[in-house]
Amino acid sequence: MGFESGSTQRAIQRFRPRSSPYPRPRSTYRPCYPQRADTAVRDRRRPPPPPPAPRYGADAGPHSRAEKMDESHRGKAAEEGDSGPHSRAPGAAKKRDSSPDSEASPGSETEREAKKKRISPGEEMELAQLARPEMRGAGDDHQDEFTPKSPISMPYIPDELKDPTAYPATLAAFEEAEVKYNAKLRRRYRLFSLPREPEVAPSCLVHQRHLLPIREPAKKAVLRAAKSIVRLSSSVDGKPLASCCGLWIDWEKESKTGIVLTTAHLIRSKHPTQNHWEGTDEYNTKSNVIVHLLDGTTADAHYLYHQEHYDLAFFKVRVVEQVELPLFSDSVHCGQDVFRLGRDDHMNLRITHGRVEDRNPVIYERHHYMYFLHQKNDCLSHQKKDNYISHEKNDECDDDGGSVIDLDGKVSGLVNKNLENSFVPSCILDKCVDLWRKFRCCIPRLHLGMKFSSIKFLDPIQIENMWRMYKIEDGLIVKEVSKESHAEKLGICIGDIIERFNGERVSTTVELENMLLDRCRDHLDQGGQLNEKIDVSIQVFHAEERLRRNISLIVDVSDGGEVVKRRTYPITAIEGMSASGQSSQNVAGPAHSNKRWYWKPQKEEKCSWLS
Repeated sequence: MGFESGSTQRAIQRFRPRSSPYPRPRSTYRPCYPQRADTAVRDRRRPPPPPPAPRYGADAGPHSRAEKMDESHRGKAAEEGDSGPHSRAPGAAKKRDSSPDSEASPGSETEREAKKKRISPGEEMELAQLARPEMRGAGDDHQDEFTPKSPISMPYIPDELKDPTAYPATLAAFEEAEVKYNAKLRRRYRLFSLPREPEVAPSCLVHQRHLLPIREPAKKAVLRAAKSIVRLSSSVDGKPLASCCGLWIDWEKESKTGIVLTTAHLIRSKHPTQNHWEGTDEYNTKSNVIVHLLDGTTADAHYLYHQEHYDLAFFKVRVVEQVELPLFSDSVHCGQDVFRLGRDDHMNLRITHGRVEDRNPVIYERHHYMYFLHQKNDCLSHQKKDNYISHEKNDECDDDGGSVIDLDGKVSGLVNKNLENSFVPSCILDKCVDLWRKFRCCIPRLHLGMKFSSIKFLDPIQIENMWRMYKIEDGLIVKEVSKESHAEKLGICIGDIIERFNGERVSTTVELENMLLDRCRDHLDQGGQLNEKIDVSIQVFHAEERLRRNISLIVDVSDGGEVVKRRTYPITAIEGMSASGQSSQNVAGPAHSNKRWYWKPQKEEKCSWLS
């Protein structure tokens, strides 16, 4: 026999039937051939092989059925002597391997021994892996590794023996058997395939009858999309900072690393105001971020980039097994059936049904959001059954960073919850991911210095009046202009209407955001850089002057959050009084009056003039 390593021989011996009467070679446990010093140290560190599995049932005991068959076979072979198909060479040991593939060859060694000599180092590692029970797949034929269990039978007392006074021994035996039966059932029902009564509320896809027409496609879509959703948590100096969900968007086979896209709220350390246009939020890029994987393990996440305007963050994670990557939907329309997916602290899937709502953002929100509209009974509370929570409290549950999917399982948006149920639609999300991949750690955007609302989402009565009087039925209404911006210098004021951007009609703020991202992509493709100024053309209708103009607006190219500063002025003295205490002639009130006035709450809520 050749000089194989101990791991090779152990791997090969695992394929020998356990019922073989012949002992294993001594070299399986400790090599008996000369070794080098490093080989001896390596073999001393190797753990001893596991003991052979015990035999049960008819094959148990020192004289098992297989041993009796081997003994009879050895006796028959001894009668044949040195002749016949199993003849041995002179001086050979009078024993043989009982495995099916160990028939003797014409030479002086068995076919198994010849196979051992032909094992390459790569085959040696493969055999060692196959010898591990956890590496064997469900399709491997290893019947000797599985021992069927006895079926569970429920005990009962026959009718003729049910009298406890006449048959007390039968009753005692039945009670003992019933205890064992219940113990077996409890052990089986603790398996993952037989879950006990759930401790969380059922999802909306179980009992909500109004979802019956879409229940089956929705289940498939949810289960497909859930494979790409993980949970993340962040901390600073050991103190928890935030937790949210995230999506896998990339995985490299060579480096075994994946990219997770989530909301920048995960690393947001300060959020002093709800007005995002003030730019007062702070982010801690050195936070310790942990990704909670689907198999119950965790992995450290390394910060790559975050975009403050769109509240997006990218993290790199070391993960050996390939991850499921989601598909992004091409379009999202108002009224579409969607599902919001997330994970709670125990990695349970959270499912909420709703519809897409497209409307004007409030004054403190960004322009790129769409909204998730849902009913009270479409939520998944994930609380204990005896402690269901209300719809209002359930809205505070953390699905932030999760996905909004359609009935095909494609991602329609990324949840980015602020005060409203908002999400970043896939049309914006897809462009941001493409820009980040192409320009690496850069998602540029044009800063116009204005806030808008869409005419499209006004009441139809207002739209009809606007068209009837001024022939305007589409565009963006200016809600605020940043002080000292180029738009303010060009005379754009609150109430003016932006009808076209770079020659194209614009109807909603989401359409405008798409145009801004496309213009930035063209700028960088042509060799432009960040923090530069470029010209864009807009068509504006001045509402007060009832004048339409085409103007060239100078805007900034930046990947930071846009800040729109409201123009203010200070009040340094009481209204109507100068700083020296003398009465001012420019007082609000009747002309040529030296009376100063102030607001005094009265029951009638009227203003009082006092001397």
